[in-house]
Amino acid sequence: MSNRWYKEEDTDVIWWKDDPNTIGEFVFSFDKTTEFNMFRDYPYKLTKEQKQIFDKENPEWADFFKDRK
Repeated sequence: MSNRWYKEEDTDVIWWKDDPNTIGEFVFSFDKTTEFNMFRDYPYKLTKEQKQIFDKENPEWADFFKDRK
């Protein structure tokens, strides 16, 4: 089975990668080309605009990582 990109909601900007061969890794993308690992890259590798989009679409994760600057 190959990787699959999906959105949590049809109106979302962020795509999530479903990789059946990987457990515990949360990979997301804004364009399905540049991939971000949520635990390693958020918020450090996101632009200001990307972080705003991520936080809006994923408030529970934004709260989880609120101590990261």
